[in-house]
Amino acid sequence: MIKKLPESTENVLGFEVDGKVDLEQEKQLISQVEAVLEKHPKVSVLVILSDQASWGLEAGYEDLKWAMTHVKSFHRIAIVSDRKIWEWLVAIDSPFAAVLGIGEKHFDMVNLDKAWEWVKE
Repeated sequence: MIKKLPESTENVLGFEVDGKVDLEQEKQLISQVEAVLEKHPKVSVLVILSDQASWGLEAGYEDLKWAMTHVKSFHRIAIVSDRKIWEWLVAIDSPFAAVLGIGEKHFDMVNLDKAWEWVKE
């Protein structure tokens, strides 16, 4: 399940992911980001990932395909989770994101407020 967070603003979106994301949910998420990009050149995204967060194969492929064609549309990405795997994946990915001009950081759940502050900068 993907839930849009009430702290979201015009060009800063927050989502909470809990459980397995299917293709339909991924398409709905993409459409919300595209709606922002119709009005703004860039979007920043904060994603809270629960311990059960995962993507189905079709949803993961759709996410990757869309993200690769919209790389220049992202300003900052904050991944918020207490799972070490997400921290490691962000550590691996963030240097590549930086080359593309995207800020990407991992935050533990206790630092959710700091994540919001950073992603809104």
